[in-house]
Amino acid sequence: MMYISRMKSIPLVFFLFIPVLLFAQFSDQKEGSDYQAIFVDSDDFGAEYLDEIEQRLPEIKQPELRLHLLNDLGYHYHTRNLRKSLSIINQGLQEAQSLRNELWMARMQVSQGAILLRMEKLDEAEAVLLRAKMKLPEVEGWLLLTNLGYVYERRGDLGMAFEYATKTLELGKKFGDQKAMAMAYSDISNLFWKQGKFEKGVEYGLKSIALFEERGIKDLDFDFTLHVLGNNLVELGQVEEALSYFLRSIEIGTQYGFYNNLSDTYIALTELYRQTADFKNSEISGKEALKYAELLQNEFMVVRSLHALGRLKNQEGDFESAIVYLDRSIRTATEDFGDLYYLALIYKDLSEAYEGAKNISASFQAFKKHNELQQQVFNAEADQRIALLQTEMDVNQKESTISLQLEKLKRQEVIQVFTLVFTAVMVFFLFFLYRVFVRRKKYSLLLEKQNQEKEFLLKEIHHRVKNNLETISSLLALQTAQIENQELQEIMIESQNRVQSMGMIHQNLYQGENLAAIEMKNYFENLGRFVIDSFDASERIVLEVRMKPLELNVDRAIPIGLIVNELITNSLKYAFPNQRDGLISISLEEKNRHLYLRIADDGVGMGSTTRLKGTGFGSQLVQLLTRQLDGKMTLSTERGTELYFEFKIEQAA
Repeated sequence: MMYISRMKSIPLVFFLFIPVLLFAQFSDQKEGSDYQAIFVDSDDFGAEYLDEIEQRLPEIKQPELRLHLLNDLGYHYHTRNLRKSLSIINQGLQEAQSLRNELWMARMQVSQGAILLRMEKLDEAEAVLLRAKMKLPEVEGWLLLTNLGYVYERRGDLGMAFEYATKTLELGKKFGDQKAMAMAYSDISNLFWKQGKFEKGVEYGLKSIALFEERGIKDLDFDFTLHVLGNNLVELGQVEEALSYFLRSIEIGTQYGFYNNLSDTYIALTELYRQTADFKNSEISGKEALKYAELLQNEFMVVRSLHALGRLKNQEGDFESAIVYLDRSIRTATEDFGDLYYLALIYKDLSEAYEGAKNISASFQAFKKHNELQQQVFNAEADQRIALLQTEMDVNQKESTISLQLEKLKRQEVIQVFTLVFTAVMVFFLFFLYRVFVRRKKYSLLLEKQNQEKEFLLKEIHHRVKNNLETISSLLALQTAQIENQELQEIMIESQNRVQSMGMIHQNLYQGENLAAIEMKNYFENLGRFVIDSFDASERIVLEVRMKPLELNVDRAIPIGLIVNELITNSLKYAFPNQRDGLISISLEEKNRHLYLRIADDGVGMGSTTRLKGTGFGSQLVQLLTRQLDGKMTLSTERGTELYFEFKIEQAA
């Protein structure tokens, strides 16, 4: 259950679970009953439901329900007031963090990222979405993938955007999610429209509409898909059919206050009426588009609305007004404007406006900018118009051009002589560089051979150390088998595990590509399985290593490995009495020149004590190793047992 917003032509998907919260239904919530989710369970709502939610929210005390409502309320506001929407979602994120509810934190982060995307903060949006990615279950992952696709679409990388839409479709099919599949088809239709493949755009748009209608709920994304299908039909000349889709889109947008879709569709109507020479209705539509864009405070939509009005004025022949609209559009976009596709179109139309106003020089510069942006998006386009404009400029500047040509002819002989001399010097220089290259190549091969020999020796050393440690471990195992005293057996098993933990370090070193560092996530997983197996607890104890891959050098890896070994052993001995099932989780991350290690179990806990159970060698070893790493340890027993360690990257002398 994630919530994503959807932007105009860069669709920001909007999956809101807004409840039908009339007064009586709020009362039901206090008794613990379920509530309907808007645009998920039903779309039969009035225009006042947002106000109702906002007014009654302070009375809701159930944590899960509050998080649900905050996310829904924040996301529905993203179609009307972006700043208020972001403020509500930030409040929800704070409450989820205080509850340590990682699933709702991730959902709020997806919501936050989608709003930042609409606010043109593409880098911030991507960063937030990536932070949420590891916390979401796969069934909800397609919503996050959809928003990441919009980030790339806004940047003009249509290839990556198409790849994310395809991944969304795959997940929708895997889980039988009609909304996911409908959204994927809608996004693919929109991308085909941007690429100029309008027949394909209609094909996928109709697939999306069919799934939405089968689902039976009119929501923001169904509204947007009507708009996308209409765009493709306009380009194919099917104006009447396109108009019917646009009018349906406006009806839904007006009913629910979807300012972004209303602005988008009125932009499309501006283009439709412009193509049919209905200039009056075209201008009315363009101004309506601008009105809704300004209400939403969405600069991207403002840019596109101004662009649509500029194109209209071009066709009317009012080039001065066209220049005003288009210049204002570019100034609104600023240098950080992400969508190069639309920016390229604006410069193209500005070039035509300047040409109509007889300002050939400015027209040439605008079209040159259009060409540069277009190549960044599609990486291919013939430059015939630039050649034409260049010719017109040459005619207007005939005298200066002729003068330059004559001067060039006079200098031609000097240039030819210089070219010959320069060529000779370059040949000599290249020969010299070749000689240097050959010598450096031989030296590099020698160094490479020496490095390979040293690497082989280091691997052999680590291999032998690992074998020796395994021999010691085996001897300890043999000795343990001959000891009848249970307490001594446990001491011997713990000693064997300590030796094995160090042996695994050296095994990773000679098997890995990096001889100087250990990848800790894989090491923790192997070490944890070994210790759990040594206690014959693999059927009842689950090990969870929730961290990103992280490499540490041997000096830090070995003591940290011993600490983890001791604490897993401690949990297995004390946290799960009477053969009960349980979970042990480990994480390690590096931040601000510090390492943060967390080891927790969901066992019986330790009551009011603030010290580790057991006062023997293991506890002393953990304390000594913590001091060795210049670290500190914090123990929490609120839920099971959690130990937090903080180590400085640069150890004290």
